[in-house]
Amino acid sequence: MQFRTRSKDAALPANRIRSIAICVFEHHGRYLLIEGYDFAKQSYYYRPMGGGIEFTETGKAAVIREIREEIGADIQNVQQCCIFENIFTLNGAPGHEVVFVYSADFADQSYYRQEVIMGSEDDGSTFKMVWRGQNDFDEQHRLVPEKLAGILKASSPH
Repeated sequence: MQFRTRSKDAALPANRIRSIAICVFEHHGRYLLIEGYDFAKQSYYYRPMGGGIEFTETGKAAVIREIREEIGADIQNVQQCCIFENIFTLNGAPGHEVVFVYSADFADQSYYRQEVIMGSEDDGSTFKMVWRGQNDFDEQHRLVPEKLAGILKASSPH
């Protein structure tokens, strides 16, 4: 089965640092993540939902807007977790982001019962989100941004 890369990920800005806000949804030790495929690395990647922060928009406002636009969901209890820099490659192209990480809860609890959630971008392209636990990742199924794994591990109950 072949997966398309999300259109936002495919069009990385050249020679520019991008500010993004992503939102971690956790439920019973699992996280809701977008599933994508990196053709250059021949591996799947999983990342939290979110996107670019627009000029004059806060990271919190961006994550609320992105979730509403992508899956039509309202969120609550939005809390900033951390900020970090992410330098990476996707499909062979370099990328550089400042990542604002938030956690939140869905206002509609039915999202927690869906194994797969389909989302859509402004251009009409669709993407798939799945619930994954920390033990579901390996070299062929990577959690990105890479720094996120350590952050999630440190924040999970022991």
